[in-house]
Amino acid sequence: MERAIEDRWRHLLTRSLAPATATVCLGDALHALNTFITSTTMPSVVVELGGVNIIGWASTVFLVAAIVGGASAGFLKQRLGARRALIGAAAIFAAGTLCICLAPSMVSVLAGRALQGAGDGVIIAACYALVAELFPPRLVPKVFGLLAIIWALAAFGGPLLGGLLTETTSWRVAYLVNIPLAIAFVGLVAAAVPRVTRSAGRIVVPFGRLAAIAGGIMLVAVAGITGALMATVGLIATAAAVLIGVFVVDRASRDKLFPSDAFSPRSVVGATLWVVLLMPLAQACTAVYLPLFLQHLWGYGPTVAGSFTAITALAWSGAAMIVANIKTPALSRITIRLGPIMVAIGLAGASVALPLTLHWLLALCQIIIGAGFGVSWAFLNQAVMTNARPGEADTASGLVPTTQSAGYAIGAALFGLVAHAAGLSNVLDPITIAHASRWLFATAAAFALAAVVFGFAVRLRPATVSKS
Repeated sequence: MERAIEDRWRHLLTRSLAPATATVCLGDALHALNTFITSTTMPSVVVELGGVNIIGWASTVFLVAAIVGGASAGFLKQRLGARRALIGAAAIFAAGTLCICLAPSMVSVLAGRALQGAGDGVIIAACYALVAELFPPRLVPKVFGLLAIIWALAAFGGPLLGGLLTETTSWRVAYLVNIPLAIAFVGLVAAAVPRVTRSAGRIVVPFGRLAAIAGGIMLVAVAGITGALMATVGLIATAAAVLIGVFVVDRASRDKLFPSDAFSPRSVVGATLWVVLLMPLAQACTAVYLPLFLQHLWGYGPTVAGSFTAITALAWSGAAMIVANIKTPALSRITIRLGPIMVAIGLAGASVALPLTLHWLLALCQIIIGAGFGVSWAFLNQAVMTNARPGEADTASGLVPTTQSAGYAIGAALFGLVAHAAGLSNVLDPITIAHASRWLFATAAAFALAAVVFGFAVRLRPATVSKS
């Protein structure tokens, strides 16, 4: 009987699991609301402070810092304990928010985004680790279904609140919404996360490898604004060499950042991580450029433009709620493979809808993209958690949000390069925007198709899936 009720939604709110459920949800809410406020307000930020040509950098520096924070979360948890690590991360996030609110230039905005990312990366990685540690495997899809509800609420409230505050007062005021949420998260962590004894053993945070990852991704971002072909090619080649070198060094190290089979196409974990990387990489195109294009090509205000971005999150949430009841490995594999296919179709359709001003088609494409993530994401997470090698479950589960952030960061940097090649600059004339939108979204669709290939190598262990 216990196994029969264990995978029901109400079990997440039992006395033993409710504190963990609340902590994970609020941590995700902090991340989600900030995401939608940023996507809604950033077009206004770059127009006021100057920097349309580096609008992607606002996402890139945030995500690079999030990668570093996420990759170091496990080490910080062992060294400081989960409670101190999470409270410290929330404080850093709040400091970054205040830096943005007071920013006199884009340099200050980017500095604030970096601080936000560092804190956010630790919070999300630690929350994902809590899912793997505190919830039975049969409940994992429902946990991610619940997080999808959080995203749906943020998708509705973020663009609405951020857009209205930007239009009626200032984008600076919109960012202040993050502060009370961060304070509430600190209070919940202090009450719900138990004090633990810190590890007395040897704990080394591999700052060299973390810095190399950050530097490699930023080289791609710099390549997008050089304007010289040889310099661009050289920077991208150097970035690839640096990132590959990090994995080579990590596999030979005692203090590993990654599971031993990370990104190996011959393992389930490796193939899954490729899907987790490539799907967000492709979707970064809409996250960075869609609100900007809707405001300056279609003439929308920040609120309406942000609402189009919210469609994706709402579709993601709805689809995730539906598939959370899937109980068979066969259906789970189908949804994993279907997800990147849907994302590719949606991005390809957007490359047509934007320049032709087809409102209905763009809305449909946003729904398809979001649903693609929704049907597959929980099972991708579960595939990594349950197929990790012995002793690597914590590292593998924490790597999922870090890889997701890496996908968005690399995507933002690469699409900045594509936008520059397509002629997009500080002059936002409709003809240039229409031309750039075709190239950007068609390129994004190609990356989503690459994820399809790896999706066919992903499977779930039958033992982790509940049976009726």
